[in-house]
Amino acid sequence: MSDSLLAALSLIVTVAFYYLSKQLYKRKAVIWLAPILVAPIAVIIFVLAIGIPLHDYFLYTHFLVMMLGPATIAFALPIYQQRQIILRYPLTLIIGVSTGLVLGLLSSLLLEHLFPMPPELAQSMLVRSVSTPFAMVATVSFGGIPDLTAMLVLMTGIVGMVLCEPVFKVAGIRTTLAKGVALGAASHGAGTAKAREIGSEEGVIASLTMIFAGIAMVLGAPLFSLII
Repeated sequence: MSDSLLAALSLIVTVAFYYLSKQLYKRKAVIWLAPILVAPIAVIIFVLAIGIPLHDYFLYTHFLVMMLGPATIAFALPIYQQRQIILRYPLTLIIGVSTGLVLGLLSSLLLEHLFPMPPELAQSMLVRSVSTPFAMVATVSFGGIPDLTAMLVLMTGIVGMVLCEPVFKVAGIRTTLAKGVALGAASHGAGTAKAREIGSEEGVIASLTMIFAGIAMVLGAPLFSLII
């Protein structure tokens, strides 16, 4: 099979798996069937089973990554739509964003200290707690690798989405604001999706927190890189 044919097949299968996983999740909304879990696993199994080289897989699927640019610009819409919530809870959002950024960086540094790892992995991990389009831009300031950062962002989001409810119970977190800010600041897109399942207001707060955390990381990354 030619490289172009493998690349086209990879693109079709990737989109198809994502679509099918979303349909499955609509029928059975349990955490283990979430598209962010099922689709990547299905794609990995397919690529390994067929033996598709990594270069061939990314030949056409990199267009999907390019869509992160328009997606980032589209974040302006929910900010405008939810401007009343921003005016109502400015201090909550500021504290949530600031705390999320600081703890995200410190936890990455702690992991690096506890588990020795290659420099490129450690540097790519620093921005794992902000949404992918922002993280891939910010990681350059730390000397990270954007593609590796994207994978670490995905893993962080999955962990936060899976563990959030047990953590909320143990920590006694009950308010909509606290849940939304925590999920948006720590688990970005995956956390926001989970917040929307918990409640509409949680979803709105998580979405705003995620957006502002991403913007703050991109703007602050050059300064953070000098401090760290």
